[in-house]
Formats: sequence, C-alpha cells, structure tokens
Amino acid sequence: MTTTTHLLRSRRFLPLFVTQLFNAFNDNLYKTAMVLFVVYQVYNDESTEAAFSGLASGLFILPFFILSALAGQLADMRDKARIIRIVKFCEILIMMVGAVGLTMAWKGIAVDTVAIPLLLVALFAMGVHSTFFGPIKYAILPQHLGKDEVLAGTGWVEAGTYIAILAGTIIAGWIPVEVAAIAIVGTAVVGWLVSLQIPTAPAQGEPEKLDWHILRASVKLVRDTMHNPEVFYAILAISFFWTIGAVLFIQFPPLAKNVIMASKEVASLFLVVFSVGVAIGSIAVNRLLKGTVSARYAPRSVLVMGLFVVAFYVVCKLWQADAPTELLDVPAFISWPMATLLLMCLLGVAVAGGMFVVPLYAFLTTRVAPEKASRTIAANNIVNSGAMVGGSLLAMGMSAIGVPIVEQVLISAAMCLFSAWLGKRLHEAEQVAAEAALQAGP
Repeated sequence: MTTTTHLLRSRRFLPLFVTQLFNAFNDNLYKTAMVLFVVYQVYNDESTEAAFSGLASGLFILPFFILSALAGQLADMRDKARIIRIVKFCEILIMMVGAVGLTMAWKGIAVDTVAIPLLLVALFAMGVHSTFFGPIKYAILPQHLGKDEVLAGTGWVEAGTYIAILAGTIIAGWIPVEVAAIAIVGTAVVGWLVSLQIPTAPAQGEPEKLDWHILRASVKLVRDTMHNPEVFYAILAISFFWTIGAVLFIQFPPLAKNVIMASKEVASLFLVVFSVGVAIGSIAVNRLLKGTVSARYAPRSVLVMGLFVVAFYVVCKLWQADAPTELLDVPAFISWPMATLLLMCLLGVAVAGGMFVVPLYAFLTTRVAPEKASRTIAANNIVNSGAMVGGSLLAMGMSAIGVPIVEQVLISAAMCLFSAWLGKRLHEAEQVAAEAALQAGP
C-alpha cells in the first residue's frame, strides 16, 4: 500500500483532508459567486470592476496580516482539533450573513447601500475564519503523521485545496446566485460535521499566556521565526508566489470580460484551469522529490512559470487584435482561434507554480520544533498577507491610473524573477543545513 493510499484511508488524515476540502470549496464558491455577480451584473466599467475585484481580495487577505500571530499562538497552545471545530461552527454564522447579501443583490434590494457591504463584511469574516484555520491545517500534520508522510500529506492538502477551489469556482460560475446563497450555508454545515471526526491534537508544549497586543505579537512572531535561514527564505518565496497569484486572480474576471470578451462562465473557467494546474504541480513535485523535503526544483519551476505568464500576455495581445464584438459563452470561447493556446499558457503557469510552492510549505513544519509549527505557519501567513495586500493595492493602483488590464499581467512575470532568486537562496540554505547536520553526526 502506498503512503498516499494509506493516508487517504486513515482517520489520522482523512477527516482533516475532507474538512479542508469543504473549507476551500466554500471560500471560493462564495467569493467567486460574489465577484462574478458584481462584475457582470452590477458594474459596467473596466476600472471599477478591477477595483472591486482588488478590494474583495484585499479584504479577504487583511485578517491574515492582522490576526495570524494570535491564531498561531492559539493553535500551538490549545487542542488543534477543538479549534478547528469552533472555527467551522463560526463559518455557518458567517455564511448566513453572506447568503443574505447574495439574496438581496439578486432581488435588487439596496444593492449599493446594504447588499454589497454585507457581502464584503462576510468576505472579511471568512478571511478571519481562514486566518485561524490556516496554521492548523499544516501544523497538525507532523503531529498525526510520520516523518516520511509529512510531504505527501502536505502535497495532498495543497492539491485537495486546489481541487476544491476548482469545484467551488466552476459551480459559482454556472449556478444562479440565489442557489449559491443556499449552497454556502449547507456546505458550512457539512464541513462542521466532518470536523467532528478529526482526532484530538493537544498542545505539545507548556501553555503560554496569549499576547493580545496584535502588532507587538506579530512583530515578535515574525522576528522569532525568521532566524532559521531555511524558514526565512521559504516564507519570502511563498509570499512572492502568492503575491503573483493575487495579482493574477484579481485580473482574471475583468480581463475575461473586457479583453477576451467572454462570459462569467469563461471567467470561472480561467480560475478552474489555474486551480487544476496547481493541483497537478503539487502532486508532480512530490513524485519528483520522492517524499524528501527539498527546494532543488524551486528556481527552475518559478522561472518556467514566468515564461508562461509572458506567453499568456502575448496571446492576450494577439487576441485583442481580432476580438469578438459580443461576450462569448464557453462553447463559443473554446471554438475561438487561440483559445486552446490561451488555456495551455494558463495551465503552464499554474503547474509550474504548484511545483514551486508545495515543498516550501513542508519546510515550515519540518524545520522547526513541533510545538512551534503553528506559529511558524502563522508567521508565514503574516508575511504572505502583507505581500498579497501589497499586490492587491498595486493592481488597484494600476487600474486607477488607467494601466490596461492586459498590461498588468507583465507585473506577475517580473515578480517570478525575484521568486526564482529566493528559491535559489533557499536551496543554498538547505544545502548548508544538510552539511552542518552531517558534520554534527548522530
């Protein structure tokens, strides 16, 4: 029996894996349904649509920056399984608020004054929810899995996340918004029920007093985590990867509508292809590394990602030269010249990105003491979210000053160069640590 098959049949892993699937599915079902509805049904201006997409992304990310230090402390000092159950119950309440916002928007009731603010409040609250769930989903793995299972578990959590993103994004693009309002509440309930099956994961160190001073706790957490060169470069590399991802995800809906001249179902298809690609890359790199946590493929992977981003930009420019005059549905888009090439470029971006980022998460849980794993993930989330908020502001700023949405794609390609340098530094730090361990002996 392979490690993968064993994990997927084990109660040590399966309930957590399924809980994470429902979590990622619901996040993206709600977020995508909301953004696509507003972009396609409420606004009719490229810069406004891009600004709203950026605002939505920024609001979802902001809680990671503000609350990750508290979330990490809490997860390391309390039973992780119990925290998951509490967080998943809160998701039910949050999705009720989101469902009200979606229903009001669908009915056309106080759309600008009440419905959209409610949608954004629920989105921010889901960001808070994910802030507390995020450190645990990775940090609990070394507690329940063997050392030779952690990379496989991390890869499956990451791949499962993107499969769930895929499902949520597809469904959000195709179902009516009123159906989405019901589905998000139902999914939250099912996710909470599954979380009840996760085995206990008590704190592995002595309980410490929580530091409620958010800014001080955040600065201290990042400072205390970054002294390990492997963790330091892994966090920076992950942060720039998600900055690239944030910029691309902000651009997809307005780019699909205004450059590709495609329907919201096609915008959903773009997000789907991206998610499938990251899942493929997640599994592929685990096969290449054969269970060993290493960054040796990271620099090459992100450089290839940058090349595919440039190719995606070139195809978009060529598409503009012969763009349709009306919005294309999915069959019409697929039959349009260069559609397959456009999707292949996007898939290449995502596969290379998945191969780059997955091993880096394994560094965060295997290069620190078990009792500090959640705080390490939380420190990563703080730096990630700061970089992603910066990326969101950059995208919003470029839209505000009139930079065409297709030209903004090149920013992502430039970021890949810096990510490749960070990946190279991480691999060098990894080699130094391995040599030091050999010299130290058993």
